[in-house]
Amino acid sequence: MTVSISLVLLLGVAVWLMHRYAGLRFVHALVCFLFGFFVAATGAAPVVHNIVLAIISAITGRR
Repeated sequence: MTVSISLVLLLGVAVWLMHRYAGLRFVHALVCFLFGFFVAATGAAPVVHNIVLAIISAITGRR
């Protein structure tokens, strides 16, 4: 659960930085949010979750 909260915080900061400095418009962020929301409701959600966990494990060296 800690990884999920940390990842959400990290992604939130990344979106804020892109909005502030890279010209990300609210509509773009909304489309990305809705895409993620609807992907989470599909059968692809467990696959995406496992891929993210594998990447985090590879970066941190923890299992």
